[in-house]
Amino acid sequence: MRQLLLVLLLASAGTAAATVGGGDITFPVKGADKAVFSHEAHVVGAKLKCQDCHPGLYLNVAKSKHATMKQMEKGKSCGACHDGKRASALDDCTKCHK
Repeated sequence: MRQLLLVLLLASAGTAAATVGGGDITFPVKGADKAVFSHEAHVVGAKLKCQDCHPGLYLNVAKSKHATMKQMEKGKSCGACHDGKRASALDDCTKCHK
């Protein structure tokens, strides 16, 4: 019985580790390709912690307002970090728009 419990526990841990944080979040964009936010790229790649963005910049998908590129260029939403200094600038559209 203990062995079965251990196997089930390890199997569920592998599934949970497959998605980092909130996984990918897709934002529909009027007049452009959808924008995709990757938690993995930010948490694993950039080594950010959840607290670096939550709850300051973002609450959750339902409560966070979608920002326009003009707003981001003024430091709102993604633009708070993606200013070309702290993180890559917003000038490469293909990084987010898929």
